[in-house]
Amino acid sequence: MILIGQYDSPYIRRVAISLRLLGFAYEHDTRSVFGQFDDMRRTNPLARIPSLVLDSGETLIDSAAILDWLDENVGAERALVPQSGSPRREALRRIALATGAIDKFGAANYECLIRPSHLRWPEWVERCLTQGNGALRALDGLPWPQVAPLDQAQITTCCMYNYLKVAASPSFRRGEYPALDALWQRLEALPAFRATSFQEYAVPRAT
Repeated sequence: MILIGQYDSPYIRRVAISLRLLGFAYEHDTRSVFGQFDDMRRTNPLARIPSLVLDSGETLIDSAAILDWLDENVGAERALVPQSGSPRREALRRIALATGAIDKFGAANYECLIRPSHLRWPEWVERCLTQGNGALRALDGLPWPQVAPLDQAQITTCCMYNYLKVAASPSFRRGEYPALDALWQRLEALPAFRATSFQEYAVPRAT
């Protein structure tokens, strides 16, 4: 299998961590949607990441679809999202809050870093940050296990939080989310997280 995309994306990273935790071997193709846009379109018509090229040659696109395929292939006992009932609904709710925070802080970043300064919309940035911080407050108010088998809600939330720590300053309100800080510190020490760590966010800045 070939995983396409860079680990600075929390969507790529949650797939890479899940692959490692579930025992799937993969090659890592580090093409960038910014630096190699036209080339990426040949892999995924949307020119988005992640894409996972299976050994059969089939290409899966979108991290949620890839994670669903992984869970299907390992079976219910090892799946990272519960199969049914209230545990599944709760996991999906947490995942939706985490991915929503990624999208809202990411939108604010793009507005501030990529859009020319004379075209920026401050009210839109503020709205996105309000939404993103609302998701963080909701996640921080939930109970997170101190010692428990990893699931996709924990993985995605940690990847989101690490992305914000690296990419969203100064809009990210550091120190306000102690439960998420504790989850982040616990998970980032694990081998699958260390193996996919990154130090810089690769979005180009506007000039």
